[in-house]
Amino acid sequence: MSSSNKLLDPITLEVIHNGLRSIADETYIALKKSAYSTNIKERDDHSTCLMDARGRVIVQAERAQAIHLSSMSGHVRKVLECNSGGLREGDIFISNDPYEAGGSHLPDVNFAMPVFVQGHLMAFSCSIAHHADIGGMTPGSMSADMTEIYQEGLRIPVVRLFEEGRLVRDVLNLVLLNVRMPEERKGDYLAQVAACRLGERRFKELASRYDRRSLESAFDDIIARTTRRIRRSIAKLPPGRYTFEDVMDDDGHGTKNIAIKVAATIAGDRLSFDFAGTAPQVKGNINCPFADTRSMVGLAVKGLLDPTMPNNQGVMDTVELSVEPGTLLNPTFPAAVAFRTHTCQRVVDVILGALAPAIPDAVIAAGNGANTTAIFAGIDPRNGRRYLFLETLAGGCGARSFKDGKDGVQLYAANSANMAVEAFETAFPILIDRYEFAADTGGAGKFRGGLGLRRVYRPLAGECLFVGSADRFSHAPWGLFDAGPGASGQYVVVDEDGRETALSSKPRPLVVRAGQRVVVQSPGAGGYGDPHDRDRRFIARDLRSGKFGASFIERNYGLAATQLHAVPIDDLLDFEETLLQRNGDTDHHSGSAMASRRHPRE
Repeated sequence: MSSSNKLLDPITLEVIHNGLRSIADETYIALKKSAYSTNIKERDDHSTCLMDARGRVIVQAERAQAIHLSSMSGHVRKVLECNSGGLREGDIFISNDPYEAGGSHLPDVNFAMPVFVQGHLMAFSCSIAHHADIGGMTPGSMSADMTEIYQEGLRIPVVRLFEEGRLVRDVLNLVLLNVRMPEERKGDYLAQVAACRLGERRFKELASRYDRRSLESAFDDIIARTTRRIRRSIAKLPPGRYTFEDVMDDDGHGTKNIAIKVAATIAGDRLSFDFAGTAPQVKGNINCPFADTRSMVGLAVKGLLDPTMPNNQGVMDTVELSVEPGTLLNPTFPAAVAFRTHTCQRVVDVILGALAPAIPDAVIAAGNGANTTAIFAGIDPRNGRRYLFLETLAGGCGARSFKDGKDGVQLYAANSANMAVEAFETAFPILIDRYEFAADTGGAGKFRGGLGLRRVYRPLAGECLFVGSADRFSHAPWGLFDAGPGASGQYVVVDEDGRETALSSKPRPLVVRAGQRVVVQSPGAGGYGDPHDRDRRFIARDLRSGKFGASFIERNYGLAATQLHAVPIDDLLDFEETLLQRNGDTDHHSGSAMASRRHPRE
């Protein structure tokens, strides 16, 4: 309960809190089920939340993406700044620009609808979704050859799409004129509108049962409870200053080994992160807007210290953050930012590395550390219509202090699903020849790192454009405490005669012929602990599962395959359960919390 008032007893507060959370979850599902594009309806690249009249995040949908939180918050703050006293019932505001509207990158379009109760502004019903195209120089609006934000697509400041419930058709027409496949984009935009309106309706239903003062008190108390929880967790950490650095492979335009440095300082119940020494912003489009950097810091802190803690304004406001403008993690206009997610992933990795000495049992080794992207665009020979497909391939999750890393999962910034083969091949004129775990890609250790994924795409007829971007192709995901690194990722084009051509991590758009194949392999993840301490039963299971070959086992563990044939593994499930109980593991343990909850527990 907030120290400022005694309006609500704990039970009533919890009832209101869960009511708000259910609204966010319902709007999330409604957006998914109403969307037209596979990126939203199949891959779940969207989020919803409720904010109060001051623009504070109160609740976020359970399955929402961490990277979206600060962007939605920035959008609403800009709405309030630009429309002081001018908000009306039925208005819906949109924006996407990271420099003028507090956004992330241009494909992520924010929608916010003010919610009025008896004439008083009480809340905002918000949604954000990654649209498969927002215009720009390349299909998909993301390509490694982009060097300024003007090339990345249509920049939308905060504008009304609906005014007092009426569509501002000129605004919609302007947006649709500048994007590819406008019919699909329109369907996705209207799905966001539907989600916002559903949130408004459900909030008013909740408000019919509680007065205005009770709801506003609940908002304060929800944030205050989170703030207290996170400060209590920080106070338990060993005080000190902890540093770490890692590097991005390159920006696609000649700048390589791009440093990200962090110093984490723990003092009492205060935790601060200073990214001084991080590289200046780069020409390529891996620059990370400050809103996204802030989201990733919040994700890392929550995942490490208290994974079950509600994700709201309390998380973002408690942790202190210093990032110099004009650097990779706080770029200034007009820096390109389309593939900022690669850098977002690395922000979490460096925080894990920094805090490993302080909380070794909570951290995980480096994950796949990228957002390995595959975009295909062309004309569908089955119907003559333009198609555009975008996905980011999951990869390995870093090993934990008590368990192997998860195989083939989305990490950190990305909480989206892997695209189902059946859905993909139904929608697009491309076959997926192979979809598998990439063997030998998890780093060796007492607990091994997770495996990367491999997909092989083959166009059926005609030709299409392939656009890719990734990282961790040169610098492999590191292991912790004497463990080995995970394997790097790769792009390979295979000609009809079998000749292979390896591509860089950030290749220029490439025309692919029917019969050629594009191999996309995401990085694995680092291991945890000395490989010589790994239980032989685990090593035997690694070999028998086919996830690791005999040469990998012998090279990293010093054991020949013949030494493992007779090792029994029937009791491993009971043994693993004992390890989990010893470490107090649940589905929300910090190690598991870093991986997407869109995938079943191992």
